[in-house]
Amino acid sequence: MNNDTTQKDKYLLEMLNVSKEFPGVKALDGVNLRIRKGSVHALMGENGAGKSTLMKCLFGIYHMDEGQILFEEKPVNFTSSRNALDNGVSMVHQELNQVRTTRIMDNIWLGRFPMKGLFVDEEKMYQDTLQIFKDLDINLDPRQKIGSLPVSESQMVEIAKAVSYNSKIIVMDEPTSSLTENEVAHLFKIIKSLQERQVSIIYISHKMEEIAQICDEVTIMRDGKWIDTKFIKDITTDEIINLMVGRDLTHRFPPKHNKPGEVILKVENLTALYQPSIKDVSFDLRKGEILGVAGLVGAKRTDLVEAIFAERQVSEGRIELHGKEVKFKNPEEAIKNGLALVTEERRVTGIFPNQDISFNSIIANLNKYVTKIRFLDEDKILEDTNWVVDSMRVKTPSNKTRIMSLSGGNQQKVIIGRWLLTEPDVLLLDEPTRGIDVGAKYDIYQLMIDLASKDKAVIMVSSEMPELLGITDRILVMSNGRLAGIVETATTNQEEILKLSAKYL
Repeated sequence: MNNDTTQKDKYLLEMLNVSKEFPGVKALDGVNLRIRKGSVHALMGENGAGKSTLMKCLFGIYHMDEGQILFEEKPVNFTSSRNALDNGVSMVHQELNQVRTTRIMDNIWLGRFPMKGLFVDEEKMYQDTLQIFKDLDINLDPRQKIGSLPVSESQMVEIAKAVSYNSKIIVMDEPTSSLTENEVAHLFKIIKSLQERQVSIIYISHKMEEIAQICDEVTIMRDGKWIDTKFIKDITTDEIINLMVGRDLTHRFPPKHNKPGEVILKVENLTALYQPSIKDVSFDLRKGEILGVAGLVGAKRTDLVEAIFAERQVSEGRIELHGKEVKFKNPEEAIKNGLALVTEERRVTGIFPNQDISFNSIIANLNKYVTKIRFLDEDKILEDTNWVVDSMRVKTPSNKTRIMSLSGGNQQKVIIGRWLLTEPDVLLLDEPTRGIDVGAKYDIYQLMIDLASKDKAVIMVSSEMPELLGITDRILVMSNGRLAGIVETATTNQEEILKLSAKYL
């Protein structure tokens, strides 16, 4: 790539001196972003750094207080996301927003169906969708219901939709957060083909390995400000992390000081056959232990933690807690007995979006705040909410801020804090660091280690192999709903885990 940054005509998009203020917080403060034609440009920063706000200003969802946007060297001011789409700017969101009850091709052409007289031209819509799929090497039936697709294929549909607008620039927000290695490779192949057509990609991700592999340039933001823009070949991973967090993060994982002890949870021949799920899974969990759960997409890792938490009905097997058999009828009983579950889909099953941070922090433990005369103890609520915000380093103007206005990573921090307030003996975490920056990940790892050091136990489902190898004591590997093996983290490697993951395919 030519490093001559002075040739203005190389830039497809320029966002210059962009500022945006909300009550109590300056979300953007003079941010600059310049995207070259046909390049993959990483946009990086901790959760709350302003990445999403910047993209919403681009899409016309937010109105800039200051600044200018140039697209193909002409000033633009998109008034809505549809206005941006019609002008060749599109976005593939991390949290997919699709009409799940309709067909794939209906989702792609929604609001702009090809017509034949008064009726939708079904054949043209089908053929146009097939052509886009062929160009992107996507093997799906356009007439299939979108609701029947796994997240990975739903995401491919969203990319196809972006391409259908003849987009010149596509924003991809954490595009690999739910993908397997093979699916990531396919996505990268699609990105390369888009580059060949001179389509530019703004790539938002926290995965350092991906940034180095797929991106040409990187722009780093911190606390709503532009920090630096570099060619990927001119900057190291450690330098990116230091610029993002504003402090030296010499290790991605904290030193471990937890020591596993006696068995706290015993699972024997656990089977949940609904839609078919897990079958004949047995394992022990010890006090002071962090147990990872690995496996490919579809391995039923989520089903396992949901069955333990009574979120999913168990048909066979038994669970012992503290040496006594337990049969939880529902999650409420599990919570009362010292279990807590942080779910994978925070927007769907984690947050109460229209409520504030305080409500979202205390809702799992509400009885704790009811006084003898049936009033809520406001001082205790404030104290515990402050603990969640401070200990989890939640970036927010106030405890009364609605949680839906926070970044995804800060929402996740509040949810984890909520469950820590219940003081669980066993904490179940399903993809707890999905979409979270390296600094926040470090904080969450530290909390897990601290919890384990107090003789509590943690089960963590994760798709990130470095995370599993860096933070756990043992790793349980699932394959197609069955236990493929349990390995000691200190003596295993990525190859052994991947081999076990494919055991029952």
